[in-house]
Amino acid sequence: MRKLRKHLASLLLVVVASLMLPFVAPAADDPPLTKEQIKQFLQTAEVIKSKQTGKGVTHPWRLTLSNGTITHDASFQAIDVHKAQMKLESGRSEIDFNDSYRFNIAAYELAELVGLGDMLPVYVERKWQGKSGSISWWLPVKMDEAERLEKKIEVPDSDKWNKQMFRIRVFDELVYDSDPNLTNVLIGEDWTVWRVDFSRAFHKNKELRAPKNLVKCDRVLFEKIQALNAAELTEKTKRYLNKDEVNAVMARRDKIVVTFQTLIAQKGEKEILY
Repeated sequence: MRKLRKHLASLLLVVVASLMLPFVAPAADDPPLTKEQIKQFLQTAEVIKSKQTGKGVTHPWRLTLSNGTITHDASFQAIDVHKAQMKLESGRSEIDFNDSYRFNIAAYELAELVGLGDMLPVYVERKWQGKSGSISWWLPVKMDEAERLEKKIEVPDSDKWNKQMFRIRVFDELVYDSDPNLTNVLIGEDWTVWRVDFSRAFHKNKELRAPKNLVKCDRVLFEKIQALNAAELTEKTKRYLNKDEVNAVMARRDKIVVTFQTLIAQKGEKEILY
């Protein structure tokens, strides 16, 4: 009789567990969502918790969002500063200074156009606590590039790492971030690299910021950059970039293309494109 009771108790536990399984939410770090679903989640999910981060100059907010099924964190940045002249933290002054959340969204749209959407989190616009800002999917990060260099941590696969960094450097020249920061290069558990925070990008300077960083280029990226056109970029970023900013992107694109064409002529295509 005692054995029968034990057997029934075990059976009851199995039944209860099986009934509970459908209500277990998927892992928050790896939800099975498309980019469009992520965009909708970021724009509509309820903010259930908030905390201001200490990183960077703008101190973006870390928000916890939930739609009743999925709970995930996001980064919210509402800065939108425009000045004729600004003295920066470094001590130098910058003419026509812009520090705006809208550049985060513009960077994401541009990255999608040139095939680098996988290297940026999804950025969309959202209003929170009465302020408009950019909100992005919180990434599963183990460290940033500044921390890696400070701790002298070696990358496990230098070829994979270098190819990722070459792509980021090309994109950095395209968007012209006037305040590049290694804390904005994030590293995942599998050493996937992401680039975040473009609030000081899209300078109207038509020259390249650091052309020496253009050493090698992903072949598909090079093709997509060459195919980029002003009309398409304008359409995708019309709420976030003005005409001068779009023209500056296209001017820098031309210089990037010429730089790599020159390198290919000097060293051969196999040496420059991968």
